[in-house]
Amino acid sequence: MAKLVLIIVVLLALISATPASQPGLRPSISDPRITPEERAKVVKLMLDSQKEYMDLLANVNEAQWSYKPSPLRWSVGQVAEHIVLVENRLFSIIQRALDQKPNPDWESKTAGKEQVLERILPGRVGRAQAPIEIQPSGKLSREEVIKQFKQIRAKTLEFAEKTDLPLKQHTFDSPFPIFSTLNAYDWLLYIPFHNLRHDKQIAEVKASPGYPK
Repeated sequence: MAKLVLIIVVLLALISATPASQPGLRPSISDPRITPEERAKVVKLMLDSQKEYMDLLANVNEAQWSYKPSPLRWSVGQVAEHIVLVENRLFSIIQRALDQKPNPDWESKTAGKEQVLERILPGRVGRAQAPIEIQPSGKLSREEVIKQFKQIRAKTLEFAEKTDLPLKQHTFDSPFPIFSTLNAYDWLLYIPFHNLRHDKQIAEVKASPGYPK
């Protein structure tokens, strides 16, 4: 009996000594701020996608700008305008996410989403109908679209370079079920990934047989 009491006392002493039961200690969680490596990644993606976009639109004349391979496909000008409209919308979503209270489940809700975005968007996996508010009018000139692109990209790039906000703990749900809940850093990555996706679409239009020379 004395041995049994001794064993129980020892076990209780061990349990009380564990960090989880000591007052003032909590299980560690990840830092919701982006790391230097994550910042460098999104900045590089923004610069690379911007260069690709500008190179694709360089020396595009009016006929080439408005040429559509088929009635159901967009022209170079329409795709370029769509990229601008979406970047404005995505930056607004980031602001809306940051305006909301931190999501206590952000780690579990957004785990692996960066990889999903990177696989689906630049890879052009699947197709989706653009909501009416981000469908291009097709009425803007090449110069106007490029001007608007440079304006919004300067804003998003500056944000990516300078922000120290806890982006990862602020979330906003995507309308696409495959993405579901994304954190503000995911939404920031969405911008250059979407840009790269549609840069490929511009290249396809330019490579089509009827594209004006």
